[in-house]
Amino acid sequence: MIGTGAVLAGTAALPISRVSPAAASGQPSWLADAVLYQVYPQSFADTDGDGIGDLRGITEHLDHLAWLGVTAIWVNPVFPSPFTDAGYDITDYVGVHPRYGAQEDVAELVTAARARGIRVLFDLVAGHTSDQHPWFLQSLQDNTDSRYVWATPDQLPPDGSLPQDFVASPGPREGAFLKNYYETQPAINYGYARMNPDEPWRQPVDAEGPKRNREAMREVMDHWLKLGVSGFRCDLAATLVKDDPGWVETGKLWGEMRAWLDENHPDAVMIAEWGDPATSVPAGFDGDFFLPVNGPGDGAPWKSLWQDNPYFGADGTGSAKTFVDAWQQTEQTIGRPGHILLPSANHDSALRLNNGVRTPEEIPAAFAFWLTWPTVPTLYYGEEIGMRLIEGLPDVEGSAGRQNNRTPMQWNDGPNAGFSTAPADKLYIPQDPDPNRPTVAGQLADQGSLLNFVQRVIALRKNHPELGSGGAVEVFHDGYPLTYLRGDRFLITINPSREQVTVDVPDDRLAEARPVEDSGVRVERKTVTVPAFGYAILDLG
Repeated sequence: MIGTGAVLAGTAALPISRVSPAAASGQPSWLADAVLYQVYPQSFADTDGDGIGDLRGITEHLDHLAWLGVTAIWVNPVFPSPFTDAGYDITDYVGVHPRYGAQEDVAELVTAARARGIRVLFDLVAGHTSDQHPWFLQSLQDNTDSRYVWATPDQLPPDGSLPQDFVASPGPREGAFLKNYYETQPAINYGYARMNPDEPWRQPVDAEGPKRNREAMREVMDHWLKLGVSGFRCDLAATLVKDDPGWVETGKLWGEMRAWLDENHPDAVMIAEWGDPATSVPAGFDGDFFLPVNGPGDGAPWKSLWQDNPYFGADGTGSAKTFVDAWQQTEQTIGRPGHILLPSANHDSALRLNNGVRTPEEIPAAFAFWLTWPTVPTLYYGEEIGMRLIEGLPDVEGSAGRQNNRTPMQWNDGPNAGFSTAPADKLYIPQDPDPNRPTVAGQLADQGSLLNFVQRVIALRKNHPELGSGGAVEVFHDGYPLTYLRGDRFLITINPSREQVTVDVPDDRLAEARPVEDSGVRVERKTVTVPAFGYAILDLG
């Protein structure tokens, strides 16, 4: 992931109201009300006993996701791959790797999901392929092929060194190619926004190779959308066009993709892995994540919540102001219907709410905020039961430290926590070894569990649009406790610290408020007292 360097400054006056994207002509409306759930397929559920999760495993657990209230799932790559980067090194964009199943399993998944009100999103890995992809193998044989960024021998330094991120050709083509991250991931050529005589290999964005690649990606999207997929999370979306100050040409590229979708698949969405919604949404995306990198303060909104002296930390030394201010400014900058998506973790961040520092009792307060703030909540698999971050796991398929939150989903107390019937030593990644590890089955039976709490708050969000992404928000306090009003009806107060805290709320309705979810919050006139790790959702009527 490459930082885009975009920084947003300043704050906006409160309150801010959102116009529901459903009212906007030509914009997909379903994302506005979505609860997105990320499925890491090889770690979710294994149905054939090989120790690796598969598409049928996802299908068999759709009832869990539907009960939880999930309305869309993002499935990480299931395409053919040599797995030097866990499937993000693709050899066939329109195939399915046999370990996951076949095209028929995709069709079965999307049909079964739609029957439960759930849409399926796939990854669009547009920036690079595997070095085993037929495109690259052909490019190795043809000196005129410009599908990738190549430098000929006469364009390279005479001392034999290679420019940054270039890899010597494995032959027979002479020269070197540009990589994305691993040397097994040659960068697809979308051109450079500007020429540089010191880098004569650069091609403009309207050269034959870049035009051919844009058309190819439309063909990839068309294939999966016709099979029933509802859209794409677009990998490394900010990085396709190289040396692009202000992402002008990158924005044009994605705007072209959006226009094509509007004409051919108007209900489909594109969600960016960009980390800067203020830039990516105007470029044509329906939404973008706040991530640990990019955007305001190079990931500061996300980090301030979950990672760097986080607001959701028991010490109570963080601040919600960083997030709130960035959210406000970004919402104002977006200007058109579009969405900020907020995860706590993903397959790249190697983080979970239950990260070895937070205790399980701290996690409900995080969900009380996460599911009532006007972003699109994005749950990484297992967060709903508080799965742990596991240290000391072996590197798997190029995980390079990211394997700590890729452990198998914990379904029940059976062998391998119900993930697979394979021997434990054959699992894709070792299971959490804690005998008291949380499971779906165990928490379903406990009405006081995190799982049941998350399900109730998602249902509350669904039943009351005031709590969704389109409702107004008014922030009364951005310290401890974070306290805000949604839709002029629901007061939410969140205290992630280990100390009891109080806040004054200037609303005459407070004394008659009805607790909807409450962990022991006290209301006395206009003062709210929130216990350690406490939260409340109060209906002011």
